[in-house]
Amino acid sequence: MSNKWKILSVIAALVAAVYYLYPSVIYYTLSDEKKAQMTEEELDSLLGKSVKLGLDLSGGMHAVLEVDKSKLTEDEAEGALDRAIEVIRNRVDQYGVTEPVIQKQGDDRMVVQLPGIEDEEALKSLIGRTALLEFKLVLTEAEASSVFDRVDRILAGTALSDTAAADSTVADTAAAYAGPLDSLYADRPLTSKFVSRDGGVAWVAKQDVRQVRRLLEQAAGGEDLSELPVDALLAWGDEEETLRGGEKARALYVLDRATPLKGSGIQNARVRIGMDADDPNAPGVEMIMNSTGRTIFARMTGNNVGRRIAIVLEGQVASAPVVRDKIRDGVASITGGFTDKEAQQLNVVLKAGALPAPMLFIEERTVGPSLGSDSIRRGIRAGLVGAVIVVVFMLLYYRGSGIIAVLALILNIFFLFAILAGFHATLTLPGIAGIVLTIGMAVDANVLIFERIREEIRNGKTVRAAIESGYRRAFVTIVDANVTTLISAVVLYQFGTGPIKGFAVTLSAGIVANMFTAVLVTRLVFDGITARFQPRKLSI
Repeated sequence: MSNKWKILSVIAALVAAVYYLYPSVIYYTLSDEKKAQMTEEELDSLLGKSVKLGLDLSGGMHAVLEVDKSKLTEDEAEGALDRAIEVIRNRVDQYGVTEPVIQKQGDDRMVVQLPGIEDEEALKSLIGRTALLEFKLVLTEAEASSVFDRVDRILAGTALSDTAAADSTVADTAAAYAGPLDSLYADRPLTSKFVSRDGGVAWVAKQDVRQVRRLLEQAAGGEDLSELPVDALLAWGDEEETLRGGEKARALYVLDRATPLKGSGIQNARVRIGMDADDPNAPGVEMIMNSTGRTIFARMTGNNVGRRIAIVLEGQVASAPVVRDKIRDGVASITGGFTDKEAQQLNVVLKAGALPAPMLFIEERTVGPSLGSDSIRRGIRAGLVGAVIVVVFMLLYYRGSGIIAVLALILNIFFLFAILAGFHATLTLPGIAGIVLTIGMAVDANVLIFERIREEIRNGKTVRAAIESGYRRAFVTIVDANVTTLISAVVLYQFGTGPIKGFAVTLSAGIVANMFTAVLVTRLVFDGITARFQPRKLSI
């Protein structure tokens, strides 16, 4: 390659590096006041073009989650972890976390690293929610009464049969009690706690909710409400309501066990204001169904005009509106006194889909911004100390040629960060270690070249001939050393975890920059010196 093309290559590389690094320089030098004046879209756009900081540098959340497969069938359990990872990744992306790390750990667990987050509790709730959405029919008053009477008989029969055999089931024990229910509290443990009834819904006073929960668990043999030995499903409303007279109560719904429509029928969701007639200023979530969901919902509403359809989210009834007419457009809404943040989180989980099973938080820790700042300071200090030692050594040992090596080292680091910015990479603490290692490798390449040049000069060659021969003889060794290291870095990136990948990324970028500066830039400088000044001796 002629010097003309070498010069053009270096200029092009410098222009590209400035272009890719400019957003990072602007973003990380912005004052808090300037950031406050910018719109969220402008800041996101600038950050999207900048080098990101990883969890260990910017702070954030680290968690290990496990898929609870206890209630899944063997077909369902097989791909549950993969589906859970995909759902959580979609939720995190919509939440706006940059450069998250979400990856498998064994057969049942995943590691989630979310850098730069400020509200850990909100995000923990977001990634941990099952978001199982179901549309169920609320039973009629007669049907609900039959269910409540059945539960009363089970509870009364259990209380009257303390001497029952230890292996008897709750249902078997209840079957032994066939007497008619009278008005005594002992015969109506559940329904005596109701303060109001309306069709398939009963309300329990706030102070009695805990006791009623225990009664229902007792009737279900210690399990949740889905295990009650009745032909219906009982589900609580998701929040307290204020009844006429000002009494606080919680709704208990009697639902059909069948689920004609699930969350898979939802195509999109959005937050809207004004959907709740009781609170027009409260936000809610509007759901737009896909073609399948639209067909099922139209049939479901058309066949049940005048009845309630419950929107059940994660086992609790978010709302249960009365069907006034057949709904053909496939649009439904969830309201219920949401805050803006709660509505937005619900919107995200509905759009991202439901998890295949509950997620258990096995390990959780947060990295504070102060720890990240301390890591940055220590990393920069280590890099500067290493760079200063290397610079002093090169200047003392190689004198004038050492200046050229130092120039190449500066350009090496400059190009390295430009490559990271160009690929929207994330800088981590191991990544800083990769940069420090790159500094040593850059010097190593120059040492190989300079020693070869020294050897050629001692053999009596001219400066120009010594430089030519020195670069030619060292080239193969430099390429071999850098290519083998690059292969190792690629393997580390392919099979390593988050921190290892951070190290591999910066090491790979450093190797590419090193090859360019050590072989092309320094050679161009030497050629320029020899062509212009034609020195008889070389300071090396």
